[in-house]
Amino acid sequence: MHERPGEIPPPARPAVGRNTEQPAGPPPALVIDALGRKCPIPIIMLAERIREVPVGQIIAVLADDAAARTDVPAWCRMKSQEFVWEETLQQGGWGFHIRRMY
Repeated sequence: MHERPGEIPPPARPAVGRNTEQPAGPPPALVIDALGRKCPIPIIMLAERIREVPVGQIIAVLADDAAARTDVPAWCRMKSQEFVWEETLQQGGWGFHIRRMY
């Protein structure tokens, strides 16, 4: 869609069902860099490392495989972990923020 001079662009719409607003709070206790890794590696990396952070802390998973956008929230629901928010990374991909619940 091309804008005409003086035309106001429509507001950006967040992905449905995802919290894309960064909540206030401390940075993640752990960042897992899964950029360049294909499904299911980002989930495997998350499952292997989640116990490295204390309960209540945030873990960020960086991934650029589109499957991670559905896999990470689904894994959180299955494992009773809290999917906090998703951010779009400038270099491409997404950052998925998960709170360890147990």
